Amino acid sequence: MRFRKLGNTDIDVSVICLGSMTWGEQNTPEQAAEQLDYAIDQGVNFIDVAELYPVAPKAETQGLSEDYIGRWLAKTGKRDQVILATKVTGRGDANPGTSHIRGGPRLSREQIHQAIDGSLKRLQTDYVDLYQIHWPERKTNFFGELGYKHGGDDGVSIEETLSALGELVDQGKVRHIGISNETPWGMMEYLRLAKEKNLPRVASIQNPYNFLCRTFDIGLAEMTMREKVSLLAYSPLAFGVLSGKYIGGKKPVGSRMELFQRFTRYGNQYAEAATEAYVELANKHGLEADQMALSFVNDREFMTSNIIGATTMEQLKRNIASVDITLSEEVLEEIEAIHHKYRMPSP
Repeated sequence: MRFRKLGNTDIDVSVICLGSMTWGEQNTPEQAAEQLDYAIDQGVNFIDVAELYPVAPKAETQGLSEDYIGRWLAKTGKRDQVILATKVTGRGDANPGTSHIRGGPRLSREQIHQAIDGSLKRLQTDYVDLYQIHWPERKTNFFGELGYKHGGDDGVSIEETLSALGELVDQGKVRHIGISNETPWGMMEYLRLAKEKNLPRVASIQNPYNFLCRTFDIGLAEMTMREKVSLLAYSPLAFGVLSGKYIGGKKPVGSRMELFQRFTRYGNQYAEAATEAYVELANKHGLEADQMALSFVNDREFMTSNIIGATTMEQLKRNIASVDITLSEEVLEEIEAIHHKYRMPSP
């Protein structure tokens, strides 16, 4: 396993981070524990979860992903062997289906304190290493929206949110903080307020990054490298699309696309055409399509940790093994050629 610094902290995190958003919906506690055991044995030390999980979000299952991790930590006593990250749910009207969380989640001081206490209880720990804002309070372009329209209700200020996070750090409940699904302006505002108000500095940003969604390249890539804010890349396989298993309209039984209608971001005709091209490229060079896609993300200059997610042990083993794959210059050039042809199929 390879390791990189988390932002400007002294924490070393594995290049592969174990995601958990299927635990409690598509995976049982026993399966979650099996994944955790294997990942740790392979050198993975970074685990990512959220109070919202599992997905798709609903009241009956909310918090189970954290609960499964908490059970494993209590049973194994390996809390000191992992870097544990979780998230507080963003503004409810920005993501339908979250009204069951605190009657409609907001990033206010009161709700952030409530959220961390709930997460710590489920995780059976006194602190988390990284506490992240799941998505912004203000209305802006995230979750695949390219166009930005100014105006409207910004809601709870970033300063109030950041001040509340600072209180959690002071109380020892949180070591470091991060943001997720953020824009360049949002990241710089967090950094500006941290400097001006002597508040905690964000260590990371968790945004999507994969062959079909490379909007991070445009502005945030330079910002993260210059400001020493780590990218924690999510959806590196574009909901599994880049494995090629959905080509031709296929929906394997038990797969995310078969179970949940809401996951359409990577399902348009342009994304499918691009995916077919990437799969053909992998086949041409004797590579597995999923491992080629993961290896590409692993080795971006601005990337710190790649958040994988698996519902089966076979998938998990293949995903983690991607850390040992290095793509040739020829393959990288052909990847860029496909990218230029299908530049923004799924923003």
